[in-house]
Amino acid sequence: MRLNRMAAFGASVLVLLSACTTGGGGAQAPAGTTPVQVPPVATDTISPGATQTDPGAPTPSSPAAGSPAASGSPSGGGASGPTLASTLVLGAPPECPERPFCAVGLRKKYGIEFKEIRALDPGGPLTVAAVEKGQVDVGLLFTSDPAIAIKGFVLLEDDKQLQLSDNLIPVIRREVLDASPEIADLINPWMAKLTQEELTELNRRVSIDQEAPADVVEEWLAENGLQQAQGEAPGQGKRVVVGSTNFYEQEILGEIFAQVLEANAYDVDRRFNLGNREIVFPALQAGEIDLLAEYIATALEFVNKGKGEASADPAATAQKFRQRLEPLRLTALDYAPATDQNGFVVTQETARKYDLSKLSDLARPAP
Repeated sequence: MRLNRMAAFGASVLVLLSACTTGGGGAQAPAGTTPVQVPPVATDTISPGATQTDPGAPTPSSPAAGSPAASGSPSGGGASGPTLASTLVLGAPPECPERPFCAVGLRKKYGIEFKEIRALDPGGPLTVAAVEKGQVDVGLLFTSDPAIAIKGFVLLEDDKQLQLSDNLIPVIRREVLDASPEIADLINPWMAKLTQEELTELNRRVSIDQEAPADVVEEWLAENGLQQAQGEAPGQGKRVVVGSTNFYEQEILGEIFAQVLEANAYDVDRRFNLGNREIVFPALQAGEIDLLAEYIATALEFVNKGKGEASADPAATAQKFRQRLEPLRLTALDYAPATDQNGFVVTQETARKYDLSKLSDLARPAP
């Protein structure tokens, strides 16, 4: 569920630099993009109940909603004694301790806390490498990541349904959509074409084959029938700023929006890999970007400050999300069939060693 600094953004966004899932780590930029420099975090650790702050960023005046306060024993065992998870290391984005679909949710839904949380990148190559090399026991990847199958990782079943309806959904400033209502008609059909299989394949070509996102998207759009508008196109004389958070899938989605709009004569300004949601979403509210790809359940719980309104029903969650966006002068377009949720993976060796197949197995008593 989806996780660099902004050189050109206004002071309103810079003030919001804070503890950095679905991103704010040091993910490697895909081929053809300008990498964003961040301090190395691969060896940082976060104790259960603590928060990891962004190096050099101001400390927020109050804890983020859902931030795990110290509760239970440090080992994560509670009254019944330490769990298996309390003996293991989780590799995850730096903001995991504060996210309701990461450490907070694992504690509340499954009753588990890890021995430590090692701050890596948001479902990127650092996490994949750390799991593969045994530097962490469990890794957080995104469920649309082709590396899970390619590396033979075991994706632990979310048997208590911590992760909810995180379908992809475009979020746009209401002022922009009111001025150009045709944007919905241009973007929505492409969301309908974005199935789970299509998204995973796009991700594979960028993350595994290291193709440039712009090239991969251009080919996919052409294969699926995108044509340049002829005559007086709807976007003539109009400018749209498309933003993204800092991992490769977000750049893919941003390119889909940008190229569809450009095919209809819009002047598109790309501002990709800007940082995590805590940076990019306020930039959207401030009008510094106009259009952003989001994930319904995670974004809803971000906007509503963890009120637990998201569900496994994408239509109901999207409706509630739009209601929450109204006071922010934002709205959401149609969501895609494709989803991308937090997934917790282990190697096959680790799965055999501890007999792991589902997340609740991590709540068993420690050996």
